Amino acid sequence: MRRVATNRATASPSQAGLTEVPSGTAPARPPYGSYAAILGTFAGVLAGTSAVERALRRQARTTPFDLVLLSAATFKAARAISRERVGSVLREPFVETDGDPAKDESVEERPAGVGLQRAVGELVTCTRCAGTWAAAGLIATQAVAPRFGRLLTWTLAAGAANDFLQAGFAAVCARADREDRVAS
Repeated sequence: MRRVATNRATASPSQAGLTEVPSGTAPARPPYGSYAAILGTFAGVLAGTSAVERALRRQARTTPFDLVLLSAATFKAARAISRERVGSVLREPFVETDGDPAKDESVEERPAGVGLQRAVGELVTCTRCAGTWAAAGLIATQAVAPRFGRLLTWTLAAGAANDFLQAGFAAVCARADREDRVAS
């Protein structure tokens, strides 16, 4: 069992505060109000970025190569946020885990709580969701602080390329090892 906060506005005085919910169970109703707040924030960030670009009289010229770099950087940022240990500091307030991260590499995380906590938990454990926010963040950074934004995007893109190269190298080595065992 875990304790979760209840909505004080809709709970009776005796229900306001914390209630017991079995671990691993989702609330009966998705947190639609929290989803709306997250989407509103996302739209606000994009609108604010556009306003800053207009005020600074900057117009980003985007090439297909920029899109490839942004895609690779977004992939790396989303993986770091939603899957890697370094991103656990961002996920921790919004997820509950099975297992001990210090002992086991395959700790399963799932959104915790209700309302905004649950909605953010869903966001930070979904690579596609985190990727959309990462892309918006990288674009906003490039608009507001172009040098830093480019540096960050290039660094994350290089990290993504490194991930693919490391995976490819490991696959080639594993195949060579299998072939050596079959030959001997």
